[in-house]
Amino acid sequence: MARSWRVKKQRYSLTGELCHHCGSTVFPPRDVCPECAKPAYDPIRLSGKGEVYSFTTVFEAPKGFDAQSPYSLALIKLHEGPMLTAQLTDVEAKDIRIGMPVEMVTRKLSVEGDEGLIQYGYKFRPQMMALAA
Repeated sequence: MARSWRVKKQRYSLTGELCHHCGSTVFPPRDVCPECAKPAYDPIRLSGKGEVYSFTTVFEAPKGFDAQSPYSLALIKLHEGPMLTAQLTDVEAKDIRIGMPVEMVTRKLSVEGDEGLIQYGYKFRPQMMALAA
């Protein structure tokens, strides 16, 4: 099965897992809970809301992302607990700050191969309510 099909729930709906044993929320889904090392999970759809924990600007982008360079990349701490790395969108680099509330949006990630297969997935933007305040 193609990787794009295997990861579609986490890429498009931010689906993680809830550990039955210790109650940890895990993202991305794994075979073993990183907190208690036991295997039982239930799928859980994460809220897609969190805050910027850390960030940087990428000037030398890897293949497939070079057309987007420079872009901001952030470590996002979700409200449910897990942290993930994601590109920031709809915000100028000078306006990004640690602790800034963000929300998940689906955007184009990259274009692969000679046929131009477009990969979509999650990025994060400043929360709309935070912009209005």
